[in-house]
Amino acid sequence: MVGFFCDITSYLKYRMNLNKEKVKMVQKDDVVALLKQILYPGFNKDIVSFGIVKDIEISESSVSLVLDLRSKDQTIIQSIKEAVESKLRNLPNITSTSVSIARQNGSTAQAEYISEQEQFLPRVKQKIAIASGKGGVGKSTVSVNLAAALVSLGYSVGLLDSDIYGPSIPLMLGIKDRPEFDGQKLIPLEKYGIKLMSLGFLLTDNSPVIWRGPLVMRALQQLMRDVNWGTLDVILFDMPPGTGDAQLTLSQSVALNGAIIISTPQDVALLDAIKGVQMFRKVNVPIMGIIENMSYFICPNCKTRSDIFSAGGAKKECAKLQVDLLGEIPLDIDIRIAGDEGIPVVIKNPDNEQSKAFLNIAKKISNSFTNGRG
Repeated sequence: MVGFFCDITSYLKYRMNLNKEKVKMVQKDDVVALLKQILYPGFNKDIVSFGIVKDIEISESSVSLVLDLRSKDQTIIQSIKEAVESKLRNLPNITSTSVSIARQNGSTAQAEYISEQEQFLPRVKQKIAIASGKGGVGKSTVSVNLAAALVSLGYSVGLLDSDIYGPSIPLMLGIKDRPEFDGQKLIPLEKYGIKLMSLGFLLTDNSPVIWRGPLVMRALQQLMRDVNWGTLDVILFDMPPGTGDAQLTLSQSVALNGAIIISTPQDVALLDAIKGVQMFRKVNVPIMGIIENMSYFICPNCKTRSDIFSAGGAKKECAKLQVDLLGEIPLDIDIRIAGDEGIPVVIKNPDNEQSKAFLNIAKKISNSFTNGRG
């Protein structure tokens, strides 16, 4: 047999090539599929879907990659890194792995990360997420009225409808126009002194948006990057309910100054509000406070107060979570009518109790600007 190959060297090369053919090389798709099994802590989405895994390199027996983690929480960073290393060790015929963390504090990569964040809304001073753990708590109503209240205080304000699946800002502000294009970017629509953008302005009919996570994340980034927002004192993000793609995308793409959580007094709503607080804390977004919407009802005839959805729940949870209770918004038909008419109640009837509550909350928020908090 050896003589057939003329010499030992030729025979050994033959055997090595034969072994290589028998051993299936690990492919990039194999690595990606394995890492899709790792969920980002506190979320139901995997680290690949969130764009955290970068620069996968594979040789015959080694795999290296970079994790683009933007959390300052070292516990989360270490947890993900260890999970990735554990998964990579399960790959067949891999004897060497390397997992690097990008954008750590004090490194060149961190400077690159900050620069990348500044691509989104570079001339907006304050970026605030208006969020809720569940739907049906009046988050969009609060967002619209807070934006109008901040305008009344003299601030230049933007409102970005970040609810890709259920954009409601066009209806609540009575807008049916479409944004124009300045040759490079979309020009936000403007009403009541608020600069506005929503996917609802771009949809052609009432068809539902049926998109997976990556498309949602891309759309949200485009509504920030590809819109000429100009210079603003503050922009409010009307977030979709829950703790998913949009929330993590926003916290990774923009250096948020804070998040405000909207709840109603019921225990089930407060439970989800707590999840919202904990989610933003996991990604190092300061919690500016909780707003209790539909807090109570005042009978227009006898002026008796009724706590329809229970009472005192938000105040108790704020004490436990060590966050501020920014305000309690009464349940009132004027708010519903104003929303259906496309006029924020703050503008339609600035002297009623609901409008005063929104204005007081706006003042508290603006104090955080001047005090440098958030």
